[in-house]
Amino acid sequence: MAPNSDENDSNRRLYNPYQSMYNLPTSPEYLFQEESLAQRRSWGENLTYYTGIGYLGGVSVGAVKGIVSGVKSIEQTDTLKLKVNRILNGSGHAGRQVGNRCGVIGLMYAALESGMVAIRDTDDVINCVVAGLGTGALYKAAAGPRSAAVAGAIGGVIVGIAVTGKQALKRYVPI
Repeated sequence: MAPNSDENDSNRRLYNPYQSMYNLPTSPEYLFQEESLAQRRSWGENLTYYTGIGYLGGVSVGAVKGIVSGVKSIEQTDTLKLKVNRILNGSGHAGRQVGNRCGVIGLMYAALESGMVAIRDTDDVINCVVAGLGTGALYKAAAGPRSAAVAGAIGGVIVGIAVTGKQALKRYVPI
């Protein structure tokens, strides 16, 4: 050990990242002024968000559905390995199916909502409800006009309830 090491150590102090708090901005930062004026996500962000949320929610619900069907399909003569295999296969199969369906529904909804915003040049509840109505009708269009109309009405009602609930939540629940 060098004799000067004690002298050098006394002139240094260790860095402590928790010693002082940094004054970071709380509002989002934008590169261009036009971006700060827009109070909503872009169509690409919207597309990614709704597709991802739809797929993730669908996979979760489908996995639970698959686990239930896997547990029901277990026979008394099955070994532990076979039981686990049935449950995993059921959850994976149902999770993929439901996830893909919900992802496609999210993709259609995002495209229709962004299209409505672009056409009407305003962002309000009407765009959301019409996009929900159109998504339901498009999703079930191959099943016939009656099924498309029913699915469209269901889609519009579900989105209307969701948007109304979101607005009520923002108004009455301080976050």
